Amino acid sequence: MAEETLRDTAFEVSFFESVLRHDSQCVEVLEILGGLYTKLGRIADGLKMDRRLVRLQPSNPTAHYNLACSLALSKRNSDALRALRQAIGLGYRDFEWMSHDPDLQGLKRNPDFAAMVAQLKPQS
Repeated sequence: MAEETLRDTAFEVSFFESVLRHDSQCVEVLEILGGLYTKLGRIADGLKMDRRLVRLQPSNPTAHYNLACSLALSKRNSDALRALRQAIGLGYRDFEWMSHDPDLQGLKRNPDFAAMVAQLKPQS
């Protein structure tokens, strides 16, 4: 990451952490921080944000999908697959993104992952 981009991202993290201190349940800020932490390689912090989002929005398929991504990046593949199943069960349907998402790279060789992608793939 370029130095200027890194500095900008660090500023954004600082800003959104400050907002979160004032409103610890602000879903939008949790989503943004989760993405920023992951972008900076702070996978454990991103995972914390995703877990909080799932607690706040247990029926949100995207929250579960993002949790699956954080778990996969943390090399917790069984937990990632479980979160991904939950996301699909709640309505996540973007098979194209799921099949190419770099965050899920560690799952690509798993037959359960392949089955989930195949389940979502539109029939031609």
